[in-house]
Amino acid sequence: MKKILIGTHNKGKFKEIAYLLSRKIKKISPQSLKIKSPKETGKTFNANSRLKAKYFSKYVNYPVISDDSGLCIKSLKNKPGIYSARLAKTKGSFRKAMSYILNKLKKKQSRSAFFISSLSIKYPRKRIITVMGKVNGTISKKILGNKGFGYDPIFIPKNYKITYGQMTQSKKVLIDHRFLAFKKLKKKIKIL
Repeated sequence: MKKILIGTHNKGKFKEIAYLLSRKIKKISPQSLKIKSPKETGKTFNANSRLKAKYFSKYVNYPVISDDSGLCIKSLKNKPGIYSARLAKTKGSFRKAMSYILNKLKKKQSRSAFFISSLSIKYPRKRIITVMGKVNGTISKKILGNKGFGYDPIFIPKNYKITYGQMTQSKKVLIDHRFLAFKKLKKKIKIL
């Protein structure tokens, strides 16, 4: 594999997936090819991840990797879930969405949550391979750290005392939900 399209318009996500892939592979972004994002009409992370891989693969004749991920908070009925990015859009920013979530959790006893990443890879003329990674944790009492992206500053992974947002990229990228999914994908595909 000489090059791969990373099917996302999210700069943070692109950076993380690119970091996990072999240095020998050229990473292409949809923006560089002027490809817009598809509508995420799936009802699950896997459905959206597959939908994106299928969509982006129509434009290129080399492999496409795509991800659908989100934060699920147990006391909020596993929301925002697949609507994680859309909640941030509705609220005006991820920071505002995090404040909204922290406010919602003030009266809740449980702060347990999990991050999910569904990764799909599609080779030309082949079926899509999809895997999932999950990290359990809790929601912090306030926004902590300015590293990472999205909801990273309010998520404390299990067995840690700090949020994803307080971790260096090199640390976070080797313990997070996307890395766990990528490890599973690597077992199925040897050339990543």
